[in-house]
Amino acid sequence: MASIVIRDLDDRVKQKLRSRAAAHGRSMESEARELLKAGLDAEHLSGAEFLASIRALVEPFGGVELTPFPRAAGKQRIPFSVGGRNRTTSKRGK
Repeated sequence: MASIVIRDLDDRVKQKLRSRAAAHGRSMESEARELLKAGLDAEHLSGAEFLASIRALVEPFGGVELTPFPRAAGKQRIPFSVGGRNRTTSKRGK
């Protein structure tokens, strides 16, 4: 089996690894191996595959109907005050 060394590991990450290893009754090294294995073995779905998996979960219950968010036509101005002076900007920040 191969070995690796991980340099410059953030102290916070190391502490989380130590806590997680203790919770699972493993050494930090064993926990790191399990995390790497699980992360690399995990199935990564494309956007379309992800949406299809969500659809497969909710369709048996009749699906979910979402109301489209209403959008105002054109730019909408929002007044705000800076240093006692009133100013106006669009929602898009322009």
